[in-house]
Amino acid sequence: MRFEAKRCGVQFSPPSIILIYEHKETRTMRKRIIPVRNFSKHSDYSMAAERLKNHLRHRDYLEGVSQRQLEKLHIILRDHMQGFSLERSLALFRLDPDEDLNKLDEEELARKKGQMDELFEKNRRHKDDPDFVYDLEVDFTKSTAEKCSWDEGSDDGF
Repeated sequence: MRFEAKRCGVQFSPPSIILIYEHKETRTMRKRIIPVRNFSKHSDYSMAAERLKNHLRHRDYLEGVSQRQLEKLHIILRDHMQGFSLERSLALFRLDPDEDLNKLDEEELARKKGQMDELFEKNRRHKDDPDFVYDLEVDFTKSTAEKCSWDEGSDDGF
């Protein structure tokens, strides 16, 4: 890998992906504007991101950028084309612990699950990590636990 991606973003007019990268051999920072062609407000963001990542001209530059990140950028572009604000688009990528995931459609649910998987992997501790503890014991006191109506009584005699 000759290029290391540092930052990515979008440009709305014309629709483009902006990539800030470092050239490994010369240690210089560069900016690359990658136009997003044949993309409309009805396009499949996942296919467009995959097509861009595998494009012969951009493949080396986008090697260090995850498919998920490119999909996010395409979603932001698509939302902008549909007239949504940037704040609304970015809100789709925030995880709300109180949100009822049963009310989401298949696409939004898959996106939220992907975000949860990403967050899990980011916070996961491996045995090679310096702060890894093999047998971690945590005391969950009753004061921090939420009370539920089914905790108080039992009809089955237990």
